Amino acid sequence: MLYMNNNHDGFIIEMLGITKDFPGIRANDGITLRLRRGEIHALLGENGAGKSTLMGALFGLYKPDEGVILKNGKPVTISSPNAANALGIGMAHQHFKLVHNFTALENIVMGVETTRMGLLRTDQARRQVMALSERYGLKIDPDARIEDCAVGTQQRVEILKMLYRQNEILIFDEPTAALTPRETGELARVMKELAAEGKSILFITHKLGEIKQTARRCTVLRKGRSVGTLLVADTSIETLSEMMVGRRVDLNIQKSPARPTASPLISVERLTVRSKQRQKPLLNDVSFEVRGGEIVCVAGVDGNGQRELAYALAGLIPADSGRIFLCGKDVTRMTARSRNTLGLSHIPEDRQRYGLVLDYTLEENLALKSYFRHPFQRRGFLSFTAMRGHAERLTRDFDIRAAQGPVTRARNLSGGNQQKAIIAREMSELPNALIAVQPTRGLDVGAIEYIHKRLLAERDAGKAILLVTLDLDEALIMSDRIYVIYEGSLTACFEGGKATARELGLYMAGSGNVG
Repeated sequence: MLYMNNNHDGFIIEMLGITKDFPGIRANDGITLRLRRGEIHALLGENGAGKSTLMGALFGLYKPDEGVILKNGKPVTISSPNAANALGIGMAHQHFKLVHNFTALENIVMGVETTRMGLLRTDQARRQVMALSERYGLKIDPDARIEDCAVGTQQRVEILKMLYRQNEILIFDEPTAALTPRETGELARVMKELAAEGKSILFITHKLGEIKQTARRCTVLRKGRSVGTLLVADTSIETLSEMMVGRRVDLNIQKSPARPTASPLISVERLTVRSKQRQKPLLNDVSFEVRGGEIVCVAGVDGNGQRELAYALAGLIPADSGRIFLCGKDVTRMTARSRNTLGLSHIPEDRQRYGLVLDYTLEENLALKSYFRHPFQRRGFLSFTAMRGHAERLTRDFDIRAAQGPVTRARNLSGGNQQKAIIAREMSELPNALIAVQPTRGLDVGAIEYIHKRLLAERDAGKAILLVTLDLDEALIMSDRIYVIYEGSLTACFEGGKATARELGLYMAGSGNVG
């Protein structure tokens, strides 16, 4: 099953014996990876397996401690992202490298701007960007500020930024984490088209179905080492998942029947949120309930109001009209902390912007919502002993892999381990109600299995769970009821187990209304 070739013919990139150490951990341990010209090569591994570090070395973000990188059989030194771009290597990052107060267009052309007599000229760049957007189905508003864009839109800007530079070696780091199934299918088509044009693609993903759909070969990493390189067509999804996590994984969740409480724990009445420009509502007259003991899902194409719904419920943005009740109490005008105190937890869609303080340690982030309460606060002083013990327990229970344990800076965690940290904190709060926005985004299959089981355990313990997801499979597997949101309104409601992916997809595209 191993697929190896020791000559340089056909390899555009070879990473040979790459080793990279960080304080307390060896992220890459003698890894060899060879990329053929015109192929899509998947890189698979658990959260923290070393995938992003390896690609960071190829893109000039890290300098390997050992090993050599060859391009077209010749050694190259990649000292920075600019050096990588000069070699024709581009990267669409999992954690977006975007300037939030710049527009989408400004982010795409930044660093390769066209100027005339010292003035920035964007007319030609705009035409090129919109042509790329149209050609590859990556819809954006070029004049929208990144800070106002949903995660899925920011992901598309990252990809367009790379395509605009006409790189020949393209690194996609978890590119579908924030995309809908339809957008994911479109991206697979885009990658195949780019490969047919002669581009060489390295594709990092946790989604095994995407690997089968797109890649010719796959290199599997586990705990910083290469487990093997395989021909995808000859390898089953079960084999890939077992190689990745070192054990069999079961994602066929067995749910017990829901036993919802008589009274809702979350109740929303005619909720409306308008844009800053006070034009068309981003969320329009939305009403629904979530009872204890059930998982209610809101499904829709990214940018249709899910973001505003979750933020309004969590108290991060104000509602223009309507009311929000938590455990029977009107919390519409309450602060986020007051809602948390009443038993509301929130897993946000953007883990780095809203979920973590990146320069805080892991133990500080895990106590971020409860540091002012016993046992973390005593007589006005923080108890770091209590915080350390709390962090050690959650790190163990949720398998958060941190090189320096509880004192690891949050920004030094892999994306998946950042997500696990947020989920651990929110679930450890023992909430009455949980808003989970894309809770498994960027997680490997083993972690997804674990999180799904934890969500079901919370539901079976009588908690109310509002699940907001772009993953139709997750919506269908996990939900007791599914609402479809389109252009800020709820357009359909399905009982769990009675909807199909095709039906949901049609309503998500704007077909039908609530009956």
